[in-house]
Amino acid sequence: MVTKGLSGVSERKRTETASSRWGLFARNFFKHPRMLGSVIPSSRFLVNDLLAQVNWDRARVFVEYGPGVGTITQHILKRMHRDAVLVAIELNDDFVRFLTTEIRDPRLMVLRGSASDARKLLASVGLSQADYVISGIPYSTFSEELRSEICEETRELVEPTGTHLVYQFTTAVLPHLKSNFGLVQQEFQPWNILPARIFYCTP
Repeated sequence: MVTKGLSGVSERKRTETASSRWGLFARNFFKHPRMLGSVIPSSRFLVNDLLAQVNWDRARVFVEYGPGVGTITQHILKRMHRDAVLVAIELNDDFVRFLTTEIRDPRLMVLRGSASDARKLLASVGLSQADYVISGIPYSTFSEELRSEICEETRELVEPTGTHLVYQFTTAVLPHLKSNFGLVQQEFQPWNILPARIFYCTP
């Protein structure tokens, strides 16, 4: 009977957290529509397709640009090696607070800042390069200059054998990815809301 009671409390806590996550995401979309690509967090279809390319046994350093409420962040943490680290770079103060409060995993480091300063942010925690950089930030709302700046920064951040994984709802960033990475492979996920394009970029 005690176990059942604890299980009920745990389930209620998960439901409350999920509701809080969706509410926070929606509020921030309407407050800062240019900072978020969609009013709805990424679907499991998109998450699975995006992360299918990751070599989980080998990778030790992950970087995520714009984790938002941690939809993809939590999937990375579930799959990555126990000795790996995940650095989440987020500009939105609400999301930074949410991530640091709701996700209690010592392998996660949430840093407030811009993807254009990714190397400087990693250096602040003693890291220099990443095996995988995962990004869903809305490049279509950025200036050409900022798109170029972030892609150049990411190229320098990714290990020579690493990969930059990008999901978008447009192809606005594609020319910048192609000019900075030796190989850019593309996939399309129609079951996400909105349907998403996925780019796998290697140096």
